[in-house]
Amino acid sequence: MTKLTESQSQAIEAAAFRRLLNHLDNNKQVQNIELMLLADFCRNCLSRWYMEEANAQGHDVTDAQAREVVYKMPYSQWKENHQLPATDEQMAAFNAKKEAKNK
Repeated sequence: MTKLTESQSQAIEAAAFRRLLNHLDNNKQVQNIELMLLADFCRNCLSRWYMEEANAQGHDVTDAQAREVVYKMPYSQWKENHQLPATDEQMAAFNAKKEAKNK
């Protein structure tokens, strides 16, 4: 592999992040609870990480602004149009996973 400069590496990482956001946007049927159960992160995690990194670098980014970057629309609109209620089974699995982490 070619040795990348820090700038080149950051550009590639940014492009990969944009592809991930586009992939999630193109697969709105995939619910956050499903992502949490399978991958231990969701769109909200991505938006929180985005906000935390922006703030760490001195940029005043709110939770709502970060979520709009990730969801490509206001979070309230995404929830209204795309989010389904979690099933009892999904919530039980989520709570069991969370409990196992805390042990």
